[in-house]
Amino acid sequence: MNRQSQTAVLFLLGATLLHAGTTGLYLRYVKAGLRPLLLAAGAALIATALATAWYERRRHRKTAAGRSPAGHGTEVDHAHPSHPEPRVSWLLLLPLLALILVAPPALGSYSALRSGTALQKPYGYGRMPAADPAPLSVVDYASRAAYGHGRSLHGRTVRVTGFLALDRSGTPYLVRMALNCCAADAQPVKIALTGELPPVLRPDAWLEVTGTYTPRLTRDPVNNGPVPYLKVASARPVPVPHDPYDETWNN
Repeated sequence: MNRQSQTAVLFLLGATLLHAGTTGLYLRYVKAGLRPLLLAAGAALIATALATAWYERRRHRKTAAGRSPAGHGTEVDHAHPSHPEPRVSWLLLLPLLALILVAPPALGSYSALRSGTALQKPYGYGRMPAADPAPLSVVDYASRAAYGHGRSLHGRTVRVTGFLALDRSGTPYLVRMALNCCAADAQPVKIALTGELPPVLRPDAWLEVTGTYTPRLTRDPVNNGPVPYLKVASARPVPVPHDPYDETWNN
């Protein structure tokens, strides 16, 4: 891989990062708050590639202008010997091609059931939405139910959206994967469902569940973390959201 090829790869990588950041593809890999950094990194890579290309073109022009006519000045520059780059450097194209050609789905029930709930006691709770039913994230409802003992949920109907996961016993959970930084550290937050459940439960299907708080609580078999219940009044299938990960995590 010569310098021109390196410049091309650098430019393509920067363009791919900009593409991912402007189309929403980046949400499959990192949390939404990292978008400005992703765009800045893409712009920096493109600027570096253009600067390198300009420098190389200028260097070649100076070299050509300094050569003597009729074959003079052809001696080798021993002060700056050239070394061929290792062929293994072409492997740098693999993650680039994967990012362009393969858009992996968001983590689902397979990962959720093999990881313990990441629910943690919050420092405080925001004001409940005035709408009825109140739209809450999986993390928000689970925190209020498990650690707030449902005090802010009494007498309220809530609406929560997540994907379904069924354990070996058939117990249904409404799950949302929460990110600290990127998909590599995603952890599930789970709500166990009871009440008026759909007759057919399909893992990884996205549901908008409307229901009420119940004090029933269970423990995650993976890490013994708290998993609160939600008494379902109705549930309807919904498309996969633009951002499949829970945006309220660590906010």
